[in-house]
Amino acid sequence: MNYELARRHMIEQQLRPWEVLDPAVVETLYADRREEFVPPAQRAFAFADIALPLGAEGAVMLPPKLEAHCLQALALTPADRVLEVGTGSGHMAALIAARAREVYSVEIDPRLAEQARANLRRAAIANAQVEIGDGLAGLPDHAPFDAILVSGGVAEIPAALIEQLAIGGRLLAFVALPEKAPVMVLRRVQRTSAEVLVHEDLMETAVPMLKAPSRRRFVF
Repeated sequence: MNYELARRHMIEQQLRPWEVLDPAVVETLYADRREEFVPPAQRAFAFADIALPLGAEGAVMLPPKLEAHCLQALALTPADRVLEVGTGSGHMAALIAARAREVYSVEIDPRLAEQARANLRRAAIANAQVEIGDGLAGLPDHAPFDAILVSGGVAEIPAALIEQLAIGGRLLAFVALPEKAPVMVLRRVQRTSAEVLVHEDLMETAVPMLKAPSRRRFVF
């Protein structure tokens, strides 16, 4: 398979029509090696417009256009510290690491976390760290974060994540719409001051719900 040709077709035929046009983001996507984060059995579909199963219950690698749209919407800078909830294959963490100073990614499934660590090591990405745990609680010891990405569906955005967002920070999450199930919105929350949050729904889509401990309650 010609991965370089497939990568170009993905960017030109999937991402640009979806308004992924930021030059820095497009440059990152051309340099990215998405195929190295795809399970070997799925590698022929690395650039297809589909979610790819990762071998754990409900876990998938999001379609390229969703990953790219999230990367663009986060509006990252080289100084940003980022939290990702739901590591999966580690690919989204790799994309973020290419645009930010450091990224902490939290995965609840230990097997996926170890696979993601191996993928990141193989890609020589040194500024991405994978933690095992309940990402919906965030990582208070490393907060605040300039950007937070919840890489799976949630019923509501947990207050714990909002509390760990720095002033000027951006949070993205796929939030379920009960009245339109299984439709979700990709919601961006920006903290403009200690007390003020600005919400914006960027698009409708659908992704698997994020796995969470049964004890957790969503309170925000």
